[in-house]
Amino acid sequence: MKNTIRSEILKTRRCLTTTDVAEKSNRIKQRLFALDVYKIAKTILFYVSYDNEVSTHEMIQESLAAGKRVVVPKVNEKDHTLSLSLLSKWSDLSPCSYNILEPRPECLSEVVVESIDLMILPGVVFDEKGNRIGHGLGYYDRLLRKEKKASVIALAFECQMVQNIPVEKHDMRVEKIITEDRIINCL
Repeated sequence: MKNTIRSEILKTRRCLTTTDVAEKSNRIKQRLFALDVYKIAKTILFYVSYDNEVSTHEMIQESLAAGKRVVVPKVNEKDHTLSLSLLSKWSDLSPCSYNILEPRPECLSEVVVESIDLMILPGVVFDEKGNRIGHGLGYYDRLLRKEKKASVIALAFECQMVQNIPVEKHDMRVEKIITEDRIINCL
């Protein structure tokens, strides 16, 4: 069931034009940056977007320029976990696992999850209760199970929203979802 939903939404998302992705991502960025939780956050985990996801590249660069501590994930393919690394500048990133931009090995500066104030997560499919379907390997579910104080917000296009997602006990929910049209409070 999840696989069917995932592939349908991925197909839809991949049909978005570059212009659509840029315009919708900009509207999502404006909504995120207007939130108090973003304004007061000192340390923010951003996913680094790829494959027609809501683009975080400008968000990351603008957050760095605003003096925020920006943290990005580094994939550990062997155990399907994420290491978190402080990002000093955009040029410290290069294509790595799954062709996603990650900190180059010499630029790694590990950060513990407890030091993060705000987590910005990706996903493939969402419902209004905060349930999400990712790419199916559980990287972010494992990260969210760790002890944390951070608020958790997902970014998605409206075309990624569905009525209901089948939930399994290991699935972790998000607190808010920001789309180009609205902010959904899930918890």
